[in-house]
Amino acid sequence: MQYQSAHENHRKGTPEKIPVGLMRAVGFLIVCSVTIVVSATVSNRPVTSTPPVSPVVAQTEFAMDAEMSGAVRITAPDGTLIVDLSPEEGGFIAGVARTIEFNRRKANKPLGGPVVLTRGENGRLAIHDPETGWSADLMGFGKDNAQAFARLLR
Repeated sequence: MQYQSAHENHRKGTPEKIPVGLMRAVGFLIVCSVTIVVSATVSNRPVTSTPPVSPVVAQTEFAMDAEMSGAVRITAPDGTLIVDLSPEEGGFIAGVARTIEFNRRKANKPLGGPVVLTRGENGRLAIHDPETGWSADLMGFGKDNAQAFARLLR
């Protein structure tokens, strides 16, 4: 009885599944990326991809209570109901509210505190959580999502 090697059918010179040239290119990209990050960090290069700073022209505070369904209840700091959005209406706002809640849980902060929504002189909207220091420029999420919060500023 003869035993055959499992690799006997594999021909010599058969190319590997991932070409060597591709692996070298990926390695080169990794080395370049690490080099760029290290050089920017060591040289203390200023951050250039931040939203422009503009004086605040409008500001409001409110608390948000979101559900996983997408529904969200927005109240004034005194507890007065501002708006109660259904799951179909509250999608993006509820997502931001859950992000704020997640950050507050992580920092062991009270969950029901208000957040600050501002509009700058340049028209950009931003939301800030004074409890954790978390903030987001809402214009980065698209016009429709920013407009969902703009309604709350009126």
